[in-house]
Parts: sequence; C-alpha cells; structure tokens
Amino acid sequence: METPKALQNLQPPPPSPNNNTSRVVAFTTPQSYAARLSHFLHLKGWSPLWCPTVVVEPTPHTKSNLRRYLSSTPQTKSLLQDFSAIAFTSRIGISAFTQAMDELTLPPLSPFGNTFTISALGRDSELLDDLFVSKVCKNPERVRIMIPPVATPTGLVESLGFGRGKRVLCPVPLVVGLEEPLVVPDFLRDLSSNGWVAVRVDGYETRWAGKKCAEVVVGMSSEEGGGGLDAVVFTSTAEVEGLLKSLEEFGLDWEAVRKRCPQLVVAAHGPVTASGAERLGVGVDVVSSRFDSFGGVVDALAFKWKSLEC
Repeated sequence: METPKALQNLQPPPPSPNNNTSRVVAFTTPQSYAARLSHFLHLKGWSPLWCPTVVVEPTPHTKSNLRRYLSSTPQTKSLLQDFSAIAFTSRIGISAFTQAMDELTLPPLSPFGNTFTISALGRDSELLDDLFVSKVCKNPERVRIMIPPVATPTGLVESLGFGRGKRVLCPVPLVVGLEEPLVVPDFLRDLSSNGWVAVRVDGYETRWAGKKCAEVVVGMSSEEGGGGLDAVVFTSTAEVEGLLKSLEEFGLDWEAVRKRCPQLVVAAHGPVTASGAERLGVGVDVVSSRFDSFGGVVDALAFKWKSLEC
C-alpha cells in the first residue's frame, strides 16, 4: 500500500492564507472511508492529512467464507436460506458481500418465503440499493431494509428486536496483527442475548498498515514540523491501536505526541470508538453525538475549537 501517494491524492488544495481558521487534521481511516472524511474536513477549510493505520479489504479467504453461505444450484439451496436476517456493521462488509454475490450464477435467496431483513448503519445503508437487493433475491418484496435510528451496533440489535431463535448472518472483520476490538464480540453477544442465533462469518480482513503508518503524524508533530498538528480523528478502535503500534516503531508513545503538540485535539467518531481509544490510553477530547455520518464528528470538532476561542 503506497500510503504517501494515496495521501497526496486525497489532499485538497490548501486553504487560503487569509483563512485564519485553517487547521491541520490527521485522520486514520482506511481507504474505503478516507475520501468521504477528507471531503467533510475540506468543507471546513481545514487541511486533511490522511494517515491510514489499518488496511480493510476482502481477501480470497474471506470471499470464500462468504460464498459458502451464498452459493446454490438449481438442485440445492444456499445456506443463507436458513437465515432470517443479515446484519452489516460496516460499509466494507456490504462491499465484500456484493463482490461475493457478483461471482454467483443464482441469487442466494429464494423468491418465496418469509420476510428477510437486511440491516446496516447510517450512510452505509446507501449501498443497500435496488441493485444490491436484486442480487440477493429476485423478489424484492421479500426483502426488508432496516436502518436503525441510532447508528451503532447496539442500535442495530435493538432495531432487529427479539429473534425467537432465528438466525442472523453477521459479516464481520477477521482482524490480523491487531487485537480484535470488543465491538465485534459484544455485538454478537448482544444479538444472542436478544434471542438471535448470531452466526459470525469473517467477511473481510482488517490488518495493521505496517511499521511506518504513523510516519506522517510523527513528522507533523516533530520540531521540524513545527508541532503543526491540530487534531487527530479516529473512526475505529483498530485505527487507534494501529497508530500506537507504529509510534512504538519510531520510539514514541502517545504521551510524547501530546507533548510535541500540546494544542492537539483528539476526536472520536462515536462512543464505541471513544471507549476503545480510552481503553488503549488515548484520551479523547471530542466525541461525535451524531455518528450516522462523518459530518457529525467534523461538526463536533468545529464546535470544540469555537468554544476554545470564546
């Protein structure tokens, strides 16, 4: 992964020198989310600095895992036929599922049967369009799209309601080189507690972006960089761990970064990420209360800086 090149591609033109609200904001999202978050930062007149600390993508192994549940023939039904729902907790999970379906000759779900629920969080649900539904089932009337009002895994569980022993397929990440965030086992446990038979499938891979993935943050926070880092935005616990792991390779820890940039503001996209960051020893200054879109954490960051100016 050529991070510096990708970083340059995501950089918008620098804000006008006359804009005294210009800030340098590093963010650690994987590539699948980077352009969206960069756009929101740019709208504020800030300078986005992409520093991906995890790589999130399907692999041949995870595609095979998904196909196991989706494949069928005219004589045999797919394993998905024994399920009542799919619960997506990430955008990349939906993309990986779509890629797996693209390799099929038949939709995995019969056009006849009980209502089948497909759920996703916030803006991720944009991917559950008519084309997606048509790949799942030839009868769109059989499929119900469910979007919880609170865009968290807990909100998803609450919206699904009591399962009464029905099966729900959960495409979640296979975490490599990092500790699996608690959000995944907690989500599966909560579904089980709510009467669902939650079946985990490793639908894509989340892995550390490597020893040098914090290089941009290290450079911007150094004396040579003038301590010119104003904020860091995290959108998952894995990103936080990935950054800390890379900092160790540079002989630094989070406290050292804070000392280099005393004005640094740490923002988390939602309470789940904030809790994970705190557990890893990274204090969070701003938590988005509106986390169906990255616009929420960016607005929260703007409000924080405005309050400091008063």
